[in-house]
Amino acid sequence: MKSNSLVTKRVNKRKQALSFEKMGLSDEMVAKLYEVGYEKPTPVQAGLIPLAMEEFDLIGQSQTGTGKTAAFGIPILEQLELDPQHAATQALILTPTRELAVQVEREITKLAPNHHVRCCCLYGGRPIKTQINQLKKGCHIVVGTPGRVLDHLQRRTLNINKLWFVVLDEADRMLDIGFRPDIEKIMRQCPTPRQTMLLSATLPPPIVLLAKRYMHYPKLLNFSSKIAVETIDQKYLTVPYEMKYDILVELLEREQPEQSIIFCRTKLGTERLYRKLLKTTDFDSIGTIHGDMTQSARDRMMKGFREQSVRFLVATDVVGRGIDVSNISHIINYDVPELSDDYVHRVGRTGRMGRSGIAFTLVTPDQGGELTRIEQRINQLLEVDELQGKINEARGKEIDARPSARTSKKRYRRAL
Repeated sequence: MKSNSLVTKRVNKRKQALSFEKMGLSDEMVAKLYEVGYEKPTPVQAGLIPLAMEEFDLIGQSQTGTGKTAAFGIPILEQLELDPQHAATQALILTPTRELAVQVEREITKLAPNHHVRCCCLYGGRPIKTQINQLKKGCHIVVGTPGRVLDHLQRRTLNINKLWFVVLDEADRMLDIGFRPDIEKIMRQCPTPRQTMLLSATLPPPIVLLAKRYMHYPKLLNFSSKIAVETIDQKYLTVPYEMKYDILVELLEREQPEQSIIFCRTKLGTERLYRKLLKTTDFDSIGTIHGDMTQSARDRMMKGFREQSVRFLVATDVVGRGIDVSNISHIINYDVPELSDDYVHRVGRTGRMGRSGIAFTLVTPDQGGELTRIEQRINQLLEVDELQGKINEARGKEIDARPSARTSKKRYRRAL
């Protein structure tokens, strides 16, 4: 086997070319890529596609929004065996969320140079009978969430005897939300030999363990050396909890975002903030997405957001990964995320495709440590927004009226 250092040298050389014609793709695929608007490969595509075509098992470490779907979709489409009589499942792509599964399925369908390619999407919240009927007709490529895919395997409605390509997309996120048992059950049922590609923004020990168990001498390619995107301004405000809502409204009125996602930590908090914005503001086109909504409601909301009929989307981290909407100009972290990696992914929803973006994080006075961890994670200090002066003035008046004003100031020094 070739060493990782040799592979890295080859990848760096290929990055210099940055041309689809020089990547060994068919004329039909190259023509299709230009037709749908792909001008040149991104670094992750230039690095992964040629090695995938050579049938290496690969681990690609890269943030969302870097073109990973095409990086694994193109090699799959190039190597499919299209039997007009029976469409056997040859590729399985696992994703952590329903929304990402739908997005991946749409992108692969868009990239397919042959209209005979059949792609099915399997996820919970939709009638399973409809999916069973799709699978009976035959699907070359199956995209789905681990729980529903495992359900079909147990029902024997999904036949993977001829499977030769498996993709774990956003693998770190799937492990975070507890899909590891399902993933391991699925991987044990997949045929060998096969080709496996694992895509992840981070490489925690559980992912390394998965790779050792289910991949054959995988090549690791890291495209995540630069975490902070230069096109995104990242700012924060230290805000007492009771002032957070008013500051949020003032930010939205001042910034007038083209489209914005307002992130909350919990489903209940997301729903409450959404209803309060509807009730107390004149903002039009407000929507929400969280895990307690029905799948049909989530689908309608995402459709409206993509079509820009929804301007402000109040959401949990269910849309923090993989959702590719290019018009998002502002991200507002109404609640500081529990994990620093979640901050990276939230902020990555803006500043896409070379556009500029801005992200605001509302930090309560007792969350200074969490802000520091985020800054350490991205190796960058967040800027203080100019609105902080107004907040400090309001806080100063409030603190002056308290007997313990000095104690409070000393305790919250970092957050200020």
